Amino acid sequence: MSTPDERARPDHHDPTRGIGGAPPARSALTLRLVLAGFGLIACAVAAVLLAGAGAPTAVVVALAVLAVVALVDLVVVARRKLRGEPG
Repeated sequence: MSTPDERARPDHHDPTRGIGGAPPARSALTLRLVLAGFGLIACAVAAVLLAGAGAPTAVVVALAVLAVVALVDLVVVARRKLRGEPG
């Protein structure tokens, strides 16, 4: 198993690293964190407001599911950033 320092290298997730002199790929983790936070807030608020307004259940459930997906993405990205991955 690799150490946390080895997993945090910029090219760890890039299967094409070094081909043709290309620089290592860098993930935009901070942007992903911001977008996931926005998606979580927007979907959760919309689900609550639409549920209160009597919208169809399918729409409310779909928004709630998207909010949960955004929350999971927030957790995954936060763990990657805490591990020291750049981005």
